Amino acid sequence: MAGEMEGRVCVVTGATAGIGQATAAALAGMGATVVLVARNADKARATREAIARAAGHSRVETVIADLGVQAQVRAAAAEIRSRHPAIHVLVNNAAIYTKKRQVTADGMEMQLAVNHLAPFLLTHLLLDALRAGAPARVVTVSSEAHHHASFSWNDIQMRRKYGALRAYSNAKLFNILFTRELARRVPAAEVTANALHPGVVGTALLFGGWAPLRLLKPFIRTAEEGARTAIYLASSPDVAGITGEYFKDEKPKHPSRAAQDNESARRLWQLSAELTGLAAST
Repeated sequence: MAGEMEGRVCVVTGATAGIGQATAAALAGMGATVVLVARNADKARATREAIARAAGHSRVETVIADLGVQAQVRAAAAEIRSRHPAIHVLVNNAAIYTKKRQVTADGMEMQLAVNHLAPFLLTHLLLDALRAGAPARVVTVSSEAHHHASFSWNDIQMRRKYGALRAYSNAKLFNILFTRELARRVPAAEVTANALHPGVVGTALLFGGWAPLRLLKPFIRTAEEGARTAIYLASSPDVAGITGEYFKDEKPKHPSRAAQDNESARRLWQLSAELTGLAAST
């Protein structure tokens, strides 16, 4: 495996813990230049040092950004582009779970902002760099929780009735719909886009959000196990040219019927562009 990603630039969000850290470490171990996007500078520095030491090279970088703030997403994208005009892999991994409804500085419901709008905006802003790195890959960490999604187009921010698990499930559905529409808009020869379910992984997100699942801890995957499909989609020649799919355990899997709705994918893209101040076109 060592050396197979030599010369490739990989950007990983949520990279200081859990699946993101395990994914970044694996890609660096294959020889890639890895850019860790993280909110906490101290954690980012420590993670960078640990990953560089394990990988045996210094091509591990950090970019600090709170992905719940759109101005910081834009600043992070600009910094990444200035360092790397060509990017080969973007792993949208960062996620949050809030038990009570919270609102960002931009007036967005927090889970929608971090779990969906941030990867939508970041991917859009890095798309030219990804095209410059063609064939490039966008890998977005979704979840089987998307099967439990239930939302209204008229209240996508859940102002009227907030449910924490429903908000998370909705965002994970949006991850797949975003992936589907991105794959429709961008030729696979330039950039492929795939989403994945990592399994039930014992991260702070899980145990901080769903306390009853603490009882299942002996049966829950490690971060390294949960990262396998993300690493596979980011690096394996087996999936070169495959786009618009949803994977579980390194294999394509049919998502929910709602996640296969092309009209919903187009509508979500338009709405997301409006909420992030972007033109609707790619």
